[in-house]
Amino acid sequence: MPLQAQAETRRSGARKYPRHEMPREAAKTGPALSGDHADAPTLTALRRQAEGCERCDLYKNATQLVFGEGAADARIVLVGEQPGDREDLAGHPFVGPAGRVLDECLHEAGIDRSDCYVTNAVKHFKFEQRGKRRLHARPNAGEIERCAWWLGAELNQLRPEIVVALGATALLSLLGRRVGVTRNRGEFITTPGGYPVLVTIHPSYLLRIRDRADADAERARFVSDLTRIADRVG
Repeated sequence: MPLQAQAETRRSGARKYPRHEMPREAAKTGPALSGDHADAPTLTALRRQAEGCERCDLYKNATQLVFGEGAADARIVLVGEQPGDREDLAGHPFVGPAGRVLDECLHEAGIDRSDCYVTNAVKHFKFEQRGKRRLHARPNAGEIERCAWWLGAELNQLRPEIVVALGATALLSLLGRRVGVTRNRGEFITTPGGYPVLVTIHPSYLLRIRDRADADAERARFVSDLTRIADRVG
């Protein structure tokens, strides 16, 4: 496709696919892609708004809000679940063990993380205190819905070519309950914004697999999922 045509396609939020590769239509979208979202002129202004967020109670115990990071013209948006312990302390997304796995797998798939915008469905770390350790606790539906106020606004600013749902929480925020990671993994599902959402696992899943052979197989499958992104935007 000529460069001018590519630019016009991106501005319109639409993308052409060969008929045999057409993404599935989402029957119903999640809160990040429907309803009201924050309004700001730029991602920087949006981040400033979000820093004072008290839309749910998670801000009370978290060290800080962890907003998305990446170029404003990123073609790929990676959406995870929430910041973990390392991310909460550092103030940056995907800098802990799962982030290292993600970086490695992106590299194996031929994708440079610097070409991506990386964020989470929930911006504050939810945890249970066990002695000195803070153990991850999964966000509930209400927390996901309230934080979709920010994720939806990020996507409105970015207008990416592809969004990647890394795990069930991201998928719930983006596409609702009619889509599942196990059922729809590896599929591209179109959205009202004109971009497809690729369904895959969260890289933290790979860290929880005890059997080495199973872990290697699942990692290879995750890289294969990510390779489909490179094939689309290449």
